[in-house]
Formats: sequence, C-alpha cells, structure tokens
Amino acid sequence: MASRNAQRPNILWISTHDINPHLGCYAGIYPDAAYACTPNLDRMAGEGVRYDNALATTPVCGPSRSAIITGMYPTAIGTMHMRTKAVPPAEVRPIPEILRGAGYYCTNNAFTDYQFHTPATVFDDFGPQAHWRNRPDPDQPFFAMFHGMVTHESQIYTDDERFAHNTRRLTAAQRHDPDAAPVPPVYPDTPVFRQAVARYNDLITAMDYWAGDILDQLAEDGLAHNTLVIFWSDHGRGFPREKRWPYECGLRVPLIARWPGKLAPGTHRTAPVCTMDLAATMPAVAGLPVPAYMQARPLFDAAGVHAPVRDYIFGHRDRMGETEDTVRTVRDARFRYLRNLHPDRPYMQHQEYADQVASTWQELRTMRFQEAGALNLGLLPTLLTPAQRHFLSTTKPPEELYDLTADPYETNNLAADPAYAGELLRLSEALDAWGAAYPDLGMLPEAELLQSRRPTGRFAWTEAPQVSSANGLLTATCATPGGVIGWTDIPPGHEASSDQEDPLAAIKNAAGDPEEDGRAWRLYTGPFSSPVPGPLWFRAHRIGFLASRETAYPKE
Repeated sequence: MASRNAQRPNILWISTHDINPHLGCYAGIYPDAAYACTPNLDRMAGEGVRYDNALATTPVCGPSRSAIITGMYPTAIGTMHMRTKAVPPAEVRPIPEILRGAGYYCTNNAFTDYQFHTPATVFDDFGPQAHWRNRPDPDQPFFAMFHGMVTHESQIYTDDERFAHNTRRLTAAQRHDPDAAPVPPVYPDTPVFRQAVARYNDLITAMDYWAGDILDQLAEDGLAHNTLVIFWSDHGRGFPREKRWPYECGLRVPLIARWPGKLAPGTHRTAPVCTMDLAATMPAVAGLPVPAYMQARPLFDAAGVHAPVRDYIFGHRDRMGETEDTVRTVRDARFRYLRNLHPDRPYMQHQEYADQVASTWQELRTMRFQEAGALNLGLLPTLLTPAQRHFLSTTKPPEELYDLTADPYETNNLAADPAYAGELLRLSEALDAWGAAYPDLGMLPEAELLQSRRPTGRFAWTEAPQVSSANGLLTATCATPGGVIGWTDIPPGHEASSDQEDPLAAIKNAAGDPEEDGRAWRLYTGPFSSPVPGPLWFRAHRIGFLASRETAYPKE
C-alpha cells in the first residue's frame, strides 16, 4: 500500500458551524472581520490560500453539507429541505467513500447531517475517537474530517455557565467587548444584539483554539508537508436574516486551503467560488477521476493549479423546519439576484426553534410589537429603521437585486431601478438556465416528492449481497442499483453496550449519523482473499434505503 499511495496527499478538513468570514485574516475583505481574534486560522491563511468570496449553496446546515459531501446541488437530488431523508440518484456517493475505495483511511470525529442516513461504508472510523492517528498503516493516506460545534447558533444563546465553559481558554484580552461590538445596520443597535455579536466572536476565538490544536497535531506527526488542509464553514451566522436566508450574509463563508509546495502561501482568490466544489476537488487532488455525475467542479488540481472560475454561483432557500418558503438566488462578482416564489409570505415567518432559543429573534419580534403599540396611538413607529422594518413585513417583493460592492448588507433593492434592468435580466436568465440544466425538485410539492421517493410510505430495503468464491477469492454483488457493500469479520451481537441512554440519540438520528453497531465495516472494492479462517458478514447499502440484511459467508 505504501508504494501505491506514496504520491497521494493526506487531506484534512477542519469545519465549523454557522459563521461568516469573521476571521482576522478577512479584515478589510468582509465587514467587521477586524473585530475577530483568530491567530491560528490567520496563520493558516498566511501559509495558504484565502478565498475571499466563498459561498455555500444553502444558508442552513443539512442541505449545504449535502452539496459538499456529494458534489450535487441539493435542488437537483432532493436534499434542499431542512431536514429530510432523500433518495439521491443511484450513482451518487459521498466523497469519503470514494476516497476510501481508492485506499484512503477516512474518518469523521463528529456530525454528518447530509440529508440521508450515512452508510457504514463511508468511514473507517466515526465518532469522537476518530483520528488519522488510528490508521493501522502509517503510510496509508488519510482523509480526516474534524467538525467543531462550538460556533453553532445555539451556543450564542446558551446559558452563562455553558458559555463560560465553551470560552474557558480565552484570555481577558481575547474577549470581545459588547460595547465595541459592530452591529450591522440591518439590526437595531441594542444590548441584546451587542451581546450576541460579542458572544459570537468569542465562540469563533474558542473554535480557533480547537483548530490550532488539530494543526499542531498534524505538525507533531510530521505530516504538514504532505497534507492538504481545508478550513470551511457550512453557512452564515446564526442571526435573523443570515442563517436560513440566501442573502450574502447567509451564504458567505470563510474558506482557506493550505497545501505546502502546491498552493502558494499568502495568496488569495477574489473570484466567487462554491463550497460544493470541495467535493470535486478531493478526488482531483488525489489523482482520481472526478465522477461524471457531479455538478461540482475542482477548485484546483493535483498540481495545485486553480481551475477557471464560475461565472455564477447559485443558491436557494426551501422549507426550514416548519417554515414553508422557496427562494432562488444567483450571484456574480458584483451583484446578487433573488427570486421570491412566495412573495405573499413574510421574510421572518415563525420558526419554533429560533423563536424559542435566539434572543436576537425575540428582540426583533418585541420591537415590532412595540412599534405596533405606537400605531395603536396614531403615532409613527420609530424604534426600527425602514430596512429593519422591511424584514419584518408581511410580504416581500418577487425579485431583489443588490450591488454587493456598494451595498454589502443588501438593504437597497435595485430590482425596480431602470438603470439596473440589464443586470436584472442577465441574472434572471442565468437563474432560469440553471433551473433548466439541473431540474429543480424544490418546485414539486413536498408530499408529491416524498410519494415518488417512497410510494409505500416506507423506506425500501437494499437487496442483500450475493457472495461466491472462486480461485480463493470472494466476490460480492448487490442487485440494488447504487448498492455499496461492506464486510466485517466481527459477528453480529457485538454491539457496543451502555447502561445509559445516549442523550444525543435523537439528534444523531435526525442528522443521519452512521449506525453504531460496535462493528468495523470495510468497504468492498472487488474480489479479495478472506483475511480470517472463519465466516465473514456482508451488508449492502444504498443511500436513501434501509441497509440490507446480512449475508454470512460461508453460511453458518
């Protein structure tokens, strides 16, 4: 294995939740980034490439992560609603599974949330213990994914005890003063928003410590020279009008890549890029063909040469929990265009989770209620600015157009301005062309989509593998199109035991984390010789289906 993999780089993903490019290295590039304190990620940016205009496909985690792990637009494979359990086309496979099949040791320390149940064949190791250090062959290339939760929206609004725990490593000088907090003009400048902005930035600093630890481990192991490191966030900040809305602040994310000897240090890329393209980049840098079905394109190749830029970056908003809405958007280097397919619905519909948890949501609701009190007295409301009040309107315009250079917070809608009619038409036609090229499943009523996925109302079973032996080699096949087979020498009944129920079981199930059965499943890639004298067990997986029943060989 060592010689076959000698030229393949290791790959390390360090990702986080719910942040915009509020890192020190983005000061002067993204609004208010100078307020941040992120020495470790700033150093990584200085050693690699900073992408100044990186954009997610979706302003919420599940659909965005679906795009990154599959290289497919969520609207094209039915993963656009937050949350769902989709049935992508049979050929679609998660990137770690593709790399694993090519000899990579693939790990994930926490969290999947890809809008489908993650098969056991995707990772060699999953869970808090997962690490490249666990691979049995130190010469085997690895694809290690580390995901941090400390910047998640919920942690901005948690209780003081939990927040103190999350930020325990920060020095006094690193803590962000609410009195100095930069509150964007789309929000009222109140103590609630100031505290939320300060807390958000404190959590980013806490995340920076964690990211620095991982980078230090890589250096300690002598692996930094041959490891491509990617840092990214899934979407924008957990504030109203940001997370869950496909404006710039909902879609714009930090993206940093470091690859010694391949990517020039201290450089930056200004052209817009899409985080979905990470999916195509990984096989490209590993010297593997990019799957033909992918809609993603490599950001750069195995030599570190950047690919031609995209003319347009597309995004969307669909059902968010119980909130029903449909928005499509496209952005070029300067303008963002949005098409609101339900202009009769408010921007800020009720969203049970955020309305219950987020003080910033509650603050906006309260101030709008107080403004209604002024109207009750026959007075003009004055607590909110017109832009802030607009977001709380009961309707929204069918189209929006923003000049991101002149108006980074997207408060001046140019859609009705004759001077920008040409830009409006150009971007509208680009959005139409995108919808025609990649059929938009978000245009279907969700009940109809679910019925087409599962006509019986139940998950279909993957067909059990058929196993045979010839010339000392075992061959396994699965009759289900798209079925991927895993095998193990650990017999059934070895499930991990615990005296306590897992408090995160419901979240893990909703996120679609791999089944925890206490058995290590290897990925079947072709005929092989059994490594043990006893029986082996085979199970097939098809994304969106239930895993098959097990096949023992030889039969017990």
